[in-house]
Amino acid sequence: MRRIFISFPLSVFLSLAGILLPLRAGAAEDNHYPRVLRVQDGKIITFDQMIRDIGRTRAVFVGESHGNSGHHKAQLAVIKKLRNSRIPLAVGLEMFRANSQEALNRWIRGEMTLQKFLRIYYDNWSLPWALYSDIFFYAREKGIPLVGLNIPRHITRKVARKGFSSLTPSELKELPPGITCDVDREYMDFIRRMYKAHNGRGTESFTRFCEAQMIWDKVMAWHLTAYLKQHPGSTVVVLAGTGHSWKRGIPAQLRKDSGFACTVILPEPPGGVRHTVITPDDADYLFLW
Repeated sequence: MRRIFISFPLSVFLSLAGILLPLRAGAAEDNHYPRVLRVQDGKIITFDQMIRDIGRTRAVFVGESHGNSGHHKAQLAVIKKLRNSRIPLAVGLEMFRANSQEALNRWIRGEMTLQKFLRIYYDNWSLPWALYSDIFFYAREKGIPLVGLNIPRHITRKVARKGFSSLTPSELKELPPGITCDVDREYMDFIRRMYKAHNGRGTESFTRFCEAQMIWDKVMAWHLTAYLKQHPGSTVVVLAGTGHSWKRGIPAQLRKDSGFACTVILPEPPGGVRHTVITPDDADYLFLW
């Protein structure tokens, strides 16, 4: 197995907000797509070759730094290319809670004004609409289903403060059935590697942080699994922060829930490809500019 080296600390790469190198303006617009590094063999391939390689993978994760407009241009490019390949498509969203699904359905059907949809958008997500607007408008124009994946924010905040065991019966009912929080040493080591900024916490505080991350990933994987099972011919492009899109995040929970194959695409980290090890256990492709 060939190893790919990344030249800056993974703690920065996989910060909770998914902060990554800004992409060059317009990089994924028109016919100007980023180059792609295929992690499995370390080869630089074209954007179109990556799309052909993906084929009919059931879930395609395209990681993002939430505030980086270039990352969203790249996500839209993936969506457009897959749709042009005549693959039945949906878009899964960390940005929307699952309990807002009917609003997403109405938006796609053209039954909701932009003004009303914006109120629902900002109830779900705090970042500026302009970062995501092209994706939402394209999905509506082409009739591509949007799937809300996220969990109510007050749940993850409480778990991060007080732990999973602090959830009340009524709060547990806000989670999908069967959701547990089985944080083990392997998972804690993964979180410690990903989020080194949180390593200074006490043992109990760090454990609660790990529980919050696991619940977050498990719930989004549960909703993604439900959609994929209900739509067996579809591929879902999942838009989520890099820390959730990393193979040990939502994809690991998806495999446990359903065994569905997935592809993970992450943006190139600051500094380029040189220093910290990334293997196919982490991601399948990196976008390069």
